[in-house]
Amino acid sequence: MAGLTALAITVSGAAMADSIYKWTDAEGNVHYGDRPSGEATEERLQITYARTSSSSVKRQVDSYRSAADAREDARTAAAESRAEAAEQRAAEEERMARCEQTRAQLAQMLEARRVYREDENGERVYLDDVQRAEARARAEEQIEEHCS
Repeated sequence: MAGLTALAITVSGAAMADSIYKWTDAEGNVHYGDRPSGEATEERLQITYARTSSSSVKRQVDSYRSAADAREDARTAAAESRAEAAEQRAAEEERMARCEQTRAQLAQMLEARRVYREDENGERVYLDDVQRAEARARAEEQIEEHCS
């Protein structure tokens, strides 16, 4: 069995070392073959090869994988960054909307002679001076919180 393996390796090595022939036919088509054709345009091409180092292939594969992992990490980081920026924009828009709403409420409270709130039955309950001052102070606190 060992002899057969050695013979197979020797024959395959010899097959790889054989020449390749190139010729052009009468119609101008280029042909390649492993046997001489006898054509006048035939030329013998000497083929050389070098065995590929498995460590070299492994390094290239590892390099490719590292680069692919780095690209995927960059894509993930960019997507997370875009999502975070979108969340921040949404939060800022909500904060500005609350700011405008609170300013409008305070302006209405300052302009109106009488201020009221609606109770659970939907009926108006008018605020006295102390309640009105408290409501104004709360509105000013909310403006400070949302508009700064």
